Amino acid sequence: MVDVRYDIAFKLYPYEKVAGQDLAPRRHPVVIVGGGPVGMATALDLGRKGTPVLVLDDHEGVGQGSRAICFAKRTLEICDRLGAAKGMVDKGVVWNVGKVFHGDKRVFEFNLSPEDGHKAPAFINLQQPYFEKYLVEEIRVAQSQGAPIEIRGRNVVTGMAQQGDHVLLDVNTPDGPYQLEADWVIACDGARSPTRDMLGLGFAGRVFEDNFLIADVKMKADFPTERWFWFAPPFKDSGASALLHKQPDDIWRIDFQLGWDIDRAKELRVENIRARVDAMLGKDAEYELEWTSIYTFQCRRMEKFRHGNVLFAGDSAHQVSPFGARGANSGVQDADNLAWKLDLVVKGLAPDTLLDSYSEERVHGADENILNSTRATDFLTPKTEMSKIFRDAVLELAHDHSFARVMVNSGRLSLPCSYDGLSLNGPDALNGPTVSRVGANCSDAPLKDGFLLDVLGGDFTVLAINTEAPQLADVDGIALKTVTLDTGRDDASGAIAARYLGAAPSGIYLIRPDQHVAARWAAASAADIQSGVRIATGRGQ
Repeated sequence: MVDVRYDIAFKLYPYEKVAGQDLAPRRHPVVIVGGGPVGMATALDLGRKGTPVLVLDDHEGVGQGSRAICFAKRTLEICDRLGAAKGMVDKGVVWNVGKVFHGDKRVFEFNLSPEDGHKAPAFINLQQPYFEKYLVEEIRVAQSQGAPIEIRGRNVVTGMAQQGDHVLLDVNTPDGPYQLEADWVIACDGARSPTRDMLGLGFAGRVFEDNFLIADVKMKADFPTERWFWFAPPFKDSGASALLHKQPDDIWRIDFQLGWDIDRAKELRVENIRARVDAMLGKDAEYELEWTSIYTFQCRRMEKFRHGNVLFAGDSAHQVSPFGARGANSGVQDADNLAWKLDLVVKGLAPDTLLDSYSEERVHGADENILNSTRATDFLTPKTEMSKIFRDAVLELAHDHSFARVMVNSGRLSLPCSYDGLSLNGPDALNGPTVSRVGANCSDAPLKDGFLLDVLGGDFTVLAINTEAPQLADVDGIALKTVTLDTGRDDASGAIAARYLGAAPSGIYLIRPDQHVAARWAAASAADIQSGVRIATGRGQ
């Protein structure tokens, strides 16, 4: 029997019995355990590159409830490369302004609007079910174009054993159990990851003793499209903090910080939730409760994200607080980092030690997110009386003094991770801007006909600006694309020069398939490019 643990918002991959369930275990190059944003993004990326991938999900679609709602610019850029971003941005609520309150006093506001010349907005608010739905819809498009992607709903992985060069999986379905084999398994099965438990692996970090009530409220309201956050909110029984966000379809997300020692069943009673919402919105407000939940969180991660032929991504590998929108966004960056590396390994174009760099780079990213999330949580919930006095003093000062505002922490919002100083980085031999340093993700910029990231795509790319690039079609079988730009012809806004040259008259960049800078030079030979690609694929120089 396959349990149904939650209600479905969108039924996207209904269960169907496949022939392999009645045969000896069939070998698959890549099996992804768990759909969700991370599993589906990884499957779409691998499939578009031509690597066969099978997704096993324990349900038939996307669960109800907003859950992750804030999707950052870098996530949207990744989804755009995969073909799924347009629907997300069209449906989502674009926002840039946030306001911070202390009691009934507005402390300050901030604007996240990126500099001009970016295709993607700074953030959109979009309920997680829609985000997943657009990824699955793009998978269907890719399948129609021949991408080797398969999704099996209500296929629950119940056992897993590493067998040297492959993994044996036990799978249960409504028609009974079967087995299959995988050269590689990617675990995207969430913070409670059964895969992690099956392999007896740990998940270390801090548990934060607090509970947060989520209420998705459907209403017509005149509130602006902004992020509003209250410390010590003035509404009755609203807890230590509160958050208000607009979502599509006239849905508003409200979070209340309730504290640790609560009666969860009591707090989830409709009349008690409505009492809190009424206190915030006014007793005459007309609204409907769409979805409610209470969550706690931890800031923790696995020691490493690769274990033999099993790789962990998203919440199964790391977990952070929801303040700062770092959960789903960092998970999609995991997918972006892993897919191109695994694709090269499966095709025999890179050694499997390249996958160790996935763990190296994304552990680095997880530590950065955990540090920021822990700092935000410590500011939100001071652990000592002295910490609370300091926090409240900062909030009082921030109302009138700008120096104090940088210390206010209601969640440092998600930014992409740069892989500074890590093993895949080649030479940084251009006296160029910091924003485009080796290890950083490429900053977008407008071109005469479109945007830079669209031109770069998802291949190894040599970007030559105001100079000629060495003519190389491939390096050791890895295809190499060349993009040549002239700032006098292609850079009317000056963004290319500002973001990639600075004071330098010209430059050559080697860009990885995940659009991170692998190396850069003032001038580069074919041997320089070959060496850069070999370093970036884990083979040294």
